[in-house]
Amino acid sequence: MSRLKAIKMTVSGMVQGVGFRYTAKMLADRLNVNGIIRNLMNGDVYIEAQADNETLKKFVAGIKDSPSPAARVDQVETSEIPVNDYQDFSVVY
Repeated sequence: MSRLKAIKMTVSGMVQGVGFRYTAKMLADRLNVNGIIRNLMNGDVYIEAQADNETLKKFVAGIKDSPSPAARVDQVETSEIPVNDYQDFSVVY
């Protein structure tokens, strides 16, 4: 199995109030990505995701394409972070 990797992402655009977090969770569950997703006060969405490198590439590509048809992703900033002990992918309030 490939080495586990973790990233954090900040997603900008029309990503709040349009089902973005829930469709992102569905994408993560389908790809077996663990982590968290939450809204930020400035209208962006914050994601921490961990999986093997190839799976993370698919997840990031899916986020950039917007898993929610009502959302619009303008920008995605990613950076690597230390691996956490996430057991699933959770929407955090």
